[in-house]
Amino acid sequence: MTDKKVTDMSFEEAMAALEAAVGALERGDVPLEESINLSQHAATLKKHCEAKLKDAEEKVAAITMDGEGNPTGTTPVDGL
Repeated sequence: MTDKKVTDMSFEEAMAALEAAVGALERGDVPLEESINLSQHAATLKKHCEAKLKDAEEKVAAITMDGEGNPTGTTPVDGL
């Protein structure tokens, strides 16, 4: 684990840390007490990643074009 606070991590940093935590848990190469702490940390990382994705989803917009290829406005993209 890194000393960086989860709330200060970028999506990519949090995802890498989450993948590392899940990998360690799947391999079973950590003691029980550490597994519990790692599981809790992984849950926090997962929530942070979900929040970052939701924030990005709200910012993503599809640019619509008129017949001449000029942007006419933006429309939020659902489901991303």
